Amino acid sequence: MPWNAWLNDGKSTVVGKIKSPLPEIKGQFNTRNNQIALSALLTIEKDVRAAITEYGSDRVAIIMATSTSGISDGEQALAIKNTMGEFPDDYHYRQQELGNLGEFIAQYLQVTGVYTISTACSSSGRVFISAKRLLKAGLVDAVLVGGADSLCKLTLNGFHALEALSSSLCNPFSTNRNGINIGEGAAFMLLSTKQSSNNIALLGVGDSSDAHHISAPHPQGLGAISAMQKALHDAQLNAHDIGYINAHGTATPLNDAMESKAIYRLFQDAVPVSSTKPLTGHTLGTASILEASICCLLLQEKLDLPIQINDGIFDTNMAPIKLVTTKQPLQKKALLSNSFAFGGNNVSLIFGYYHG
Repeated sequence: MPWNAWLNDGKSTVVGKIKSPLPEIKGQFNTRNNQIALSALLTIEKDVRAAITEYGSDRVAIIMATSTSGISDGEQALAIKNTMGEFPDDYHYRQQELGNLGEFIAQYLQVTGVYTISTACSSSGRVFISAKRLLKAGLVDAVLVGGADSLCKLTLNGFHALEALSSSLCNPFSTNRNGINIGEGAAFMLLSTKQSSNNIALLGVGDSSDAHHISAPHPQGLGAISAMQKALHDAQLNAHDIGYINAHGTATPLNDAMESKAIYRLFQDAVPVSSTKPLTGHTLGTASILEASICCLLLQEKLDLPIQINDGIFDTNMAPIKLVTTKQPLQKKALLSNSFAFGGNNVSLIFGYYHG
């Protein structure tokens, strides 16, 4: 179905949709969202099961994040009911409950300690904060963190009603930016206190809730600044230790203006910055862990920093942060990733080489 048919007024937008085949799931957990999640989990399942074997299932926690859950399946089931008079046999309302993702992963791995976080676009950033607290408290020995979100009409029309959707490829930090592209995806990481073989670690976490407005960010970025400061403090690092910032960079006029002010306040123009959302779309509840995964890949594979994709017309009215416009390597050993959500729910994460 063309995406303009998904919007109530027939206008068009650009989305990031997974086209690869997805694994089959049977029963009450059979949703596209869970299929996307499972396709990502399979890539690290061996390591996760090894941790369960080593520590025991009661010492491994699961913390998931989503904002859509199985809503798209509920939409399809409702359309069938409106036509046929009843829901399809394989539909159950629990498929679109937010906790369904965590319940599915727990059932798949046979682990009982699980919960799901949903704080809009910072959801999968908060899983890292919760995981670190559990590990630091000694309640568990390992935590599987993850997020999955899938495309659905509810989300697309919701952002469209907020006049936040772009009808073309999103333009972070451009004069011509006019909204987001929604994407779908999933990512998982296994956290523990044991040093990893590649020496990459979650060094610091920071969060804030400025509650400035239900959907608009604080114009001066006070909450964003606080989250980044807390992450630096938690990592025992200074601004000059950060080699790259993966910006939230949604390409809405308000977010990019706010975020550039917040970054400039702490880092001036000394740290390279880019938003990778033109590559993935804004994956909402999955955005934070997906972009954290990009940061970890930069460290692990020693890749060049992601160049800022837009139309090349950078907004000179924004704070003059150092956007990545040419090929360049990572010069320092720590990266920061931002995720900001409705209600001023802000999360900043720092990844780097273990220095303890």
